[in-house]
Amino acid sequence: MSAAHRDKEGRSAWRLTGFVTLCVYIFMFAPIIATIVLSFNSSMFGGFPMTGFSLQWYGKLLENEQVLAAFRTSLWIALVTALVTTALGVVTAFALVRFEFPGKQTLSTLVILPALVPETILGVGLLVLIKAVDQPRTLLLLVLGHILLAMPYVVLIVQARMVGIRRVYEEAALSLGASRSASFREITLPLLIPAVVAGALLAFTISFDNTSASLFWRPAGVETMPTQILSMLKISISPEINALGTVMILVTVGIPLIGGLILQGFTRLRRRNKPRRNDNENVEHQAA
Repeated sequence: MSAAHRDKEGRSAWRLTGFVTLCVYIFMFAPIIATIVLSFNSSMFGGFPMTGFSLQWYGKLLENEQVLAAFRTSLWIALVTALVTTALGVVTAFALVRFEFPGKQTLSTLVILPALVPETILGVGLLVLIKAVDQPRTLLLLVLGHILLAMPYVVLIVQARMVGIRRVYEEAALSLGASRSASFREITLPLLIPAVVAGALLAFTISFDNTSASLFWRPAGVETMPTQILSMLKISISPEINALGTVMILVTVGIPLIGGLILQGFTRLRRRNKPRRNDNENVEHQAA
């Protein structure tokens, strides 16, 4: 086989790979783009062809008390989930990486298990459990369920970062008289900030747009954004639903994006300040 023939086959393979990849991306993003575009349709029917451009459906969302209540509920649950999951995830990851104790492997497996079990099965299982102990579905149960779903991802992210932090920094602080808590607060936690922020944002996103588990765990009369959309879909497909879906897309994509930009700016600021501190220390040393 000549080199020219091999090059031709190689180019054909790359073209086929590129075409398949393009089709996959179109399949993934076409529904999102269609939802956003149709949310500005002036027609009362939520489909193509569009008859004009209008923002009236976003105005109707602001007038819909059920939608506003669902948004507030989802936002509150997602914030609580992110805060609690991040705190527990950091402590758990620190313990799994830095300490040896009986049942460590079992704890690690139990923490990761919710990510391996389908949400529907997990939702049914927890629902059967609370029915067995004769407990009603409450908002607290919904929050605990979301924490259970988000916990594995926070632990994995923080744990991966924790493994890359050399223990020598903590040992140096301990040898200088710092307590273990002070060593963690002053040495380890600042190095974990990127992973902590990433885990918190991911936990927020997982909670905010969760659908299947929320259907099983939410108490009667309480709707989250995803369950509110499902309730509206039972009546009809309207541009108002597309507008609500667009709001969800903006929240789930926008908040992590803003958080990432803030974290990036914080990291750059620390890098700029570090040389200045080193220069000041050198000047003081020379003066002494």
